[in-house]
Amino acid sequence: MNRTFLIILITYVAMQLSTFVAVPLALFISGMVSDSEPAVLLYQISGYWIFISFTIALIVILLVMNKNKGVMDLPGKKVSPGMAALWSFIGIFLAFFSQAIAVGIESLIGIDPGSQNTADIISLLSYVPLAAVAVAIIGPILEEIVFRGVIFGWFYRKYNFFISGLISALIFAVIHFDFTHILIYAAMGYAFAFLYAYTKRIIVPIIAHMAINTFVVMTQFFFADEIQRIIEMNEAVFVLWRFAIGGIL
Repeated sequence: MNRTFLIILITYVAMQLSTFVAVPLALFISGMVSDSEPAVLLYQISGYWIFISFTIALIVILLVMNKNKGVMDLPGKKVSPGMAALWSFIGIFLAFFSQAIAVGIESLIGIDPGSQNTADIISLLSYVPLAAVAVAIIGPILEEIVFRGVIFGWFYRKYNFFISGLISALIFAVIHFDFTHILIYAAMGYAFAFLYAYTKRIIVPIIAHMAINTFVVMTQFFFADEIQRIIEMNEAVFVLWRFAIGGIL
């Protein structure tokens, strides 16, 4: 693995691990000067640290990529900018479709819809709305660069799409620590890998991923009351929305 990829991976891992140091430290310091409930304080600190750490990691990674232009280029010819825009749009539906299939399979084997990981994130956003920027925008950019650009890209240069996509999708699923719904994460990871491999442009899965995360945040956080009223008014609509907003971040 080349030096640029290693720096990107180290930066991403450091960002994830920083939570275990920064949040407890900030919680200890804030606890001495704040009258807030410990649980509320934890949510607030965690939310702000997610935004800060994600932003710092993204800046570092983009600077590294800027010094090594073309590092994310896959073998083969890139699609035109116009086709990239088209596939970015198609990719949103492709990712939703892959997720829907995974949800259907999970339902058949008795797994309830909805993700605890997503529920925890949405709860955190109620305390720190700014963290929504990290969840909906910055997070997808980082994840696509790391899991598709670096991990999938590295394996893809050595193996075929099936093997490369499987490995990167499983790693993508595991890193979310929501093992009940690992199939959903893996299915979406495979869809994003396809978009990257087909178009040879990392921006395509990034846009699709951002669109999905934004949709989930909007439906489950900003429009939660409206959705609940629709559910109460029409049971048939409830079935549709339950299927549609079972989104995974």
